[in-house]
Amino acid sequence: MKAKGFFSSFNDVWMLDGMRTPMVDYCGALGHISPTDLGIKAARAALQKSGVAGTDIDSVLAGNMAPGDFGQFMLPRHIGLYAGVPVEVPAIMVQRICGTGFELFRQAGEQIQSGAADVALVVGTESMTRNPIASFEHRTGFKLGAPVGFKDFMWEALKDSAAGIDMIQTAENLARKYGITRGQVDEFASSSFAKAVAAQQSGFHAGEIAAVGSEKFELEGYATRGIRLQGKTAELTQDTHARLSPVEVLAKLHAVHPGGVQTGGNSAALVDAAAAAVVASGAYARANGKKPLARVVAAAAVGVPPEIMGIGPAPAIRLLLDRCGLALDQIGRFEINEAQGAQTLAVAKELGLDISKLNVNGGAIALGHPLAATGVRLTLTVAREMQRAGVRYGIASACVGGGQGIALLLENPEVNN
Repeated sequence: MKAKGFFSSFNDVWMLDGMRTPMVDYCGALGHISPTDLGIKAARAALQKSGVAGTDIDSVLAGNMAPGDFGQFMLPRHIGLYAGVPVEVPAIMVQRICGTGFELFRQAGEQIQSGAADVALVVGTESMTRNPIASFEHRTGFKLGAPVGFKDFMWEALKDSAAGIDMIQTAENLARKYGITRGQVDEFASSSFAKAVAAQQSGFHAGEIAAVGSEKFELEGYATRGIRLQGKTAELTQDTHARLSPVEVLAKLHAVHPGGVQTGGNSAALVDAAAAAVVASGAYARANGKKPLARVVAAAAVGVPPEIMGIGPAPAIRLLLDRCGLALDQIGRFEINEAQGAQTLAVAKELGLDISKLNVNGGAIALGHPLAATGVRLTLTVAREMQRAGVRYGIASACVGGGQGIALLLENPEVNN
């Protein structure tokens, strides 16, 4: 029986290049910045890095989960316009929760494959800090003595009302199912931190980070936007959460749920960031003398039970490999979002994955998980790592709250055998 799920393959679709902002800790130096402005910054940096003029862009695809201000409805449009994309070019908001960044590439690939666009700008942006304190109950007024009803949007959004559990509990379910211990999760998290620090010190991460300082985004005839850093911070040049975290230190942290394996130290960090990339047809790349970073080969998205949503990357990767006619050992590098340590280890166990190929420059536990930006960041990172390591194929993937998984297959244009 044919496996259920979305599968899209692309014959001649390329990621030319991309850039991202630093990923900055929750309530940190980017906490007061609109996700629209973070997205504009990343988009401008990606266009500059790829050498593509904004006027060449045919489609803008942007992703953002939680509203960071009242301008969210116009976020994709404003990112495109202030990045220099012509006013005639449309923009769309894309949403697949933690898989949003990958969905951006999937939809861009389909637009290019169909001939609807030659060049697409994809942007994922998220301010975790600016998740609102919200109420959905008071449009008709406040009743005397009734509960006020304001709640933390981010905290409530981490709960799956269908399964009646939060995202951490889905990882705990996987820990029990796959026999994963607290010690193994802390060891994995400590390794993620160590790899992230090493990649930071070697300058690897710097190759995809656009420094963020105070600047204005001008658009003739329209309001001036921009970024203004507060306090003594003049410029942000690197991710802020990465730090050496020995197992013995992580072991002292209390589990989120009593008796569980997940803590604040071995789960994805909360950060604010944006990431962007330019995706184009091969015809455009060749006609304009571009040297692409990677070929976008295919994408797959699947559904899994909500109560074990974190296993989603495993069937998504299997579907991707099966439909592409590839074996797991042909993939030289994997970037799988570290939503929770137990969740990532469960995926690795389910697939029989060689851990030495996984998140070799650190993952979301060390670097952070800015929801809609994560998939773009992972795709950019794995493409750059494939070139550094000289491997042909790489996969970037993530689990998705509610019970989904999504995966993207890339090919290194410098290695063809």
